[in-house]
Amino acid sequence: MTIDATFWVAISFFIFVAGLIYLKVPQKVNNSLISQINEIKKELNEAEKLKVEAKNLLSDYENKIDKSKKETQEIITTAKKDNEKNILEKTKKFHQMLEDRKKGIEQKITQMKGGALKDIKNASIKISIETVQHLIKNSIDKNKLEKLYIKSLEQTKAALKQTKL
Repeated sequence: MTIDATFWVAISFFIFVAGLIYLKVPQKVNNSLISQINEIKKELNEAEKLKVEAKNLLSDYENKIDKSKKETQEIITTAKKDNEKNILEKTKKFHQMLEDRKKGIEQKITQMKGGALKDIKNASIKISIETVQHLIKNSIDKNKLEKLYIKSLEQTKAALKQTKL
């Protein structure tokens, strides 16, 4: 058997491998790889937990958003109803106020009409009395005076009856 360079390479390889085994390098590499695998598993588990928490938070916030949308809709509906009630109440109050003013104005008109009729009656009576007095003072014939007096009296009565209506 000839010892050549390949033999020495093979022997040095086996010595190197034996040295590595003696120094427990494969175990250390294996332990290092296992610890890295365990760390990666822990990180994956934590990531999975974070994912679950994120999903839970997302569903909680979606529920809160849905509830707030419902509450907002209820508030809007309530506000619309209250607004409609207020509009109806204000409209009723406005119409009532208009009716009250209308009645007050009608009463004032009736009072003014009554006052005007009284003033007209008083003025017509005064004029007729003055006319009668003037005729009495200026008239010579008593027969004519009595006829005129009766005629004026009847006209005054008729005018007074018409104003009462």
